[in-house]
Amino acid sequence: MKFSVTVTLKKDVLDPQGKVVSQTLRNMGIDNLNQVRQGKFFEIDLKEQDQSKAESQVKQMCEKLLVNQIIEDFKINKI
Repeated sequence: MKFSVTVTLKKDVLDPQGKVVSQTLRNMGIDNLNQVRQGKFFEIDLKEQDQSKAESQVKQMCEKLLVNQIIEDFKINKI
């Protein structure tokens, strides 16, 4: 069973990398850009047939290793 996990900085957290990308895009002539925020993406494939158990395992992975919950949010989607 496959899942995708998207990790983004919380709204209140400054994103210097996103600001650099945003400024670079503006310098390239993209004038209608409001904001760019960077994040992380994980694709996780489990050998679990029970969707509830699999989602629980992915959530545990996020909470224990993949996400810094102080400054990041995450969203899990079944692929």
